[in-house]
Amino acid sequence: MRVASDEIVVAVGPGLVADAGLLAEIADREFTRLGVNGTVVHARDAAHLFSSVRERDVAVVLPGPGEEVRSSIGQPLGPSVVVWVDIDRVDGARHIHGRGIAGLTWGIRHAVHRARHPAIQRITYGPSPEQWADLYLPTTGTPGTPGTPGTADTSTSDTIRAAIAAADGAVPVVALIHGGYWRSIWAADLMEELCEDLARRGFAVWNLEYRRPDRHGWAATTADIATGLAALTTLPTITGQGAATPVVLDLDRIAVAGHSAGGQLALRAAADGSRMALAVSLAGVLDLVQGDRRKLSAGAVAAALGRASAPGGPSATSAQPGDEDPYAASSPLHRLPLGTPQLIVQGHDDDLDLVDFARRHATLARQAGDDVTYLEQPGDHFDVITPAAPIWQATVKAIADALT
Repeated sequence: MRVASDEIVVAVGPGLVADAGLLAEIADREFTRLGVNGTVVHARDAAHLFSSVRERDVAVVLPGPGEEVRSSIGQPLGPSVVVWVDIDRVDGARHIHGRGIAGLTWGIRHAVHRARHPAIQRITYGPSPEQWADLYLPTTGTPGTPGTPGTADTSTSDTIRAAIAAADGAVPVVALIHGGYWRSIWAADLMEELCEDLARRGFAVWNLEYRRPDRHGWAATTADIATGLAALTTLPTITGQGAATPVVLDLDRIAVAGHSAGGQLALRAAADGSRMALAVSLAGVLDLVQGDRRKLSAGAVAAALGRASAPGGPSATSAQPGDEDPYAASSPLHRLPLGTPQLIVQGHDDDLDLVDFARRHATLARQAGDDVTYLEQPGDHFDVITPAAPIWQATVKAIADALT
């Protein structure tokens, strides 16, 4: 489905505390970027908001504080796609929340993506609402920025499709693990533009959601990554999503790519033995000990792992059974050698501590005997997951080369 003119509305609930001009600037920028037309409606009351939403096929709703609107969060409102966005943090929320006013950016992107890809298969791997993955099958089209003419090197697509033909039609897979410094305000929607780009290149994509430690604890997070990746390897032949014939996933050609905190989770999964041919860190947090000591993202590491790192460094042994050091188990740099080929990608304009972690990890991994490709180019923390960015173009080519 393509979002047509005037089909998307951003509905702002009464009482929302935010500058109207800034909301309009954010919305207009994203409408232009995604190649859609849309409107922003500041509702007088709940009835006005609901009527504005029902007139469109796609809606992003910033509910505001009013209970009459908030009681409808998660309920069908009429449009085929409704995305709720709270700019404040909301404990227990399952929608986009807590990202500040920039959450509107992500809400619009998520809404348009869902409208354009209605056939995505969501597969659960556990009973929690956060234990699922979205499966994308290869599609047609030119890779590049969603909604605009492709800018990617189409030779990558040709490489993948030639490899599929050589493997009797089996499709290589890229599993994606989102970041967000292990905080539940960030979710798998961060990776959706990469999903679209990779699928257009001929990959199948497994966009993994998982329980974050701020709600569920570190053990739940690491268990979900292992279980979610294992679930991929048990899938039968896939049908649907407009595929002319059933799709067979090539389980010997799986790349697991994680962004930021997801890079740590991806490389830890490799160390723990999850099935993959390539582990990819996209601006990953690869040294948890130094990440804690340098108070990365306001102490995110200790908050996620539940404790600060030990003064003497991580220890593989514990003083008492059940009291294992999570840093020894979880820090990729302290798990070397991982025994899996690695692609370490880092934007030169990112947080300098992340640049340091990436360079040191690559050096020490090679010294430990691992097969490591290190890719550092101009770019910031999000360029590594932006389809049109040169650093992502180089990354996806390296992934294709490794899997073919």
